[in-house]
Amino acid sequence: MSDAERPTTEIALLGRHYTIACDPGAKDNLVRAARYLDRAMHGIQSKSTTLSNDRVTVMAALNITHELLEALDEQRGYEAELTRLGERLDGALKNRSK
Repeated sequence: MSDAERPTTEIALLGRHYTIACDPGAKDNLVRAARYLDRAMHGIQSKSTTLSNDRVTVMAALNITHELLEALDEQRGYEAELTRLGERLDGALKNRSK
């Protein structure tokens, strides 16, 4: 299916409307992401009314990317801790069965 044949969804960012090709199963996630981005953009814009929309967009993208990278780092930390705990548990069970 080409993009021209795909269903579309309308989103709004800083009061501008965009029509995005989107599979029906992904619509809710797209709308959720657009709302999150729009809130981030409005938050930045409210702090500095002199920024152009392009700069607001770039700042929002950088902030959201920073949030994502922090969350990924935190998740990796939890996964590493679970691995260490699993290894300790395996060691304790092996020692107990001797």
